[in-house]
Amino acid sequence: MIEFAWPWLGLAVFLPLLARLLAASGRAGGSLLRLPVRVELSHSVAGRKSAALRPAVWLFALLWLALVGAAMRPQWLGEVAQPPQTGRDLLLAVDVSGSMAAEDMVIARRRVDRLTAVKVVLGDFLERRIGDRVGLLLFGQQAYLLTPLTFDRAHVRYQLETSVIGMAGRETAIGDAIGLAVKRLRERPESQRVLVLLTDGVNTAGTLEPLKAAELAASEGVRVYTVAIGSERGATQMFGLQLNTAGAEIDEPTLIAVAERTGGRFFRARDTAELAGIYAEVDRLEPVEYEGEPLRPRDELYVWPLAAALLLGLLLGGLQWMEGMAWRR
Repeated sequence: MIEFAWPWLGLAVFLPLLARLLAASGRAGGSLLRLPVRVELSHSVAGRKSAALRPAVWLFALLWLALVGAAMRPQWLGEVAQPPQTGRDLLLAVDVSGSMAAEDMVIARRRVDRLTAVKVVLGDFLERRIGDRVGLLLFGQQAYLLTPLTFDRAHVRYQLETSVIGMAGRETAIGDAIGLAVKRLRERPESQRVLVLLTDGVNTAGTLEPLKAAELAASEGVRVYTVAIGSERGATQMFGLQLNTAGAEIDEPTLIAVAERTGGRFFRARDTAELAGIYAEVDRLEPVEYEGEPLRPRDELYVWPLAAALLLGLLLGGLQWMEGMAWRR
């Protein structure tokens, strides 16, 4: 079927008539849209010249209709199709509690805090997620969904890079983060419900216990991959010196139990190399085929009325030339 992208431009077809009426009523100083010179001259002659007027007027009318038709952008619409796509739906839950400030990770021979290391590794991870939908959830004392599942990986990366430690509170609500993720993933097909949870601490806040949240995730078919971040020894700055301290406590047994109960896996990331290896493991998840966004092919047709207008313009010009030659005789 044919459809016009800008149908409202069809109103322009009445502009010559409007210009003619304004000129005839004297409400305009002159014609807003002048006809070809030879057509206007033909109006002033009588009898034998009146017949020459009709072809020029008809040619001009057809020329104007063709121009208006091209301006309306006619398009040929094909059949609606939903091509299958393959990819994964991944929701990332990142801990931004106070303990993520521990500087026990190394990037380019420079010590950085745990959240900075996660941002660097996750940034590379997102770059390779072509065809996947990714969402971002941040949690501390409370859990917040910053970005729902989307193909816009650049936006997810921006939201991650602009996050700061403590923005969701200084404590850690692991159970609430899993609960919120389950709520957001339950609408997805069961084979696509995947949560990757990164934390460096123990559940110290929230209303939902991690193991209870794991049971909820298992009942909804959500696989949880838990990642424990941080070395056994932490680090702090004092008088400009880097001091090693006891690392923040990580409740590995609970994180292992959460992963096992949901059909996921537990990973331990003591440095950025191990953290990067974890995402290589996520890459091995089997992509799932799903229906893509409905697509309807559109072929632009404006070139045809535009070509017709050009041809009519040439004919009109030729007719004027012939009339001019006849007038001189």
